[in-house]
Amino acid sequence: MIQGVQTKKLKKIKDDRGYLMEILRNDDPFFEKFGQVYLTTCKPGYAKAWHYHDKQNDHFCVVKGMAKVALYDGREGSPTKGEINDFEIGEDNPRLVFIPQGVYHGFTALGDQPAVLINTITRTYNHENPDEHRAPFNDPEIGYDWGCSEGDELEE
Repeated sequence: MIQGVQTKKLKKIKDDRGYLMEILRNDDPFFEKFGQVYLTTCKPGYAKAWHYHDKQNDHFCVVKGMAKVALYDGREGSPTKGEINDFEIGEDNPRLVFIPQGVYHGFTALGDQPAVLINTITRTYNHENPDEHRAPFNDPEIGYDWGCSEGDELEE
């Protein structure tokens, strides 16, 4: 496992009306602080990748559909530099993935339905000065096969 990455198996508490699922608690061992929560979707056949942050940590949870979340450790000096982890998470495998600063990450929908991901980040997003470094989804330096032909492209 990439140094600093953690996962938490989530439990659905079901009854006749549906279910409740706790995602992130302030007593989780990797909880640092709250910045904001956002929801993002990805259609099948696309990858939303790659990017990393200098100052924030992410907490990914797929709440609708299934997704492959992939991580790449490009951090200089990390004992796991160059390592890739991927996780299939979502309705059929409810799990929270903690992504530390400096680790590239992205996701793609699995199956024929969009994936809906909730991310709780440790800092508020700054639109004027984003804490975000990007690489294209098909970056040959990372060498990850998303299994799709569309993704984030960098502008020349």
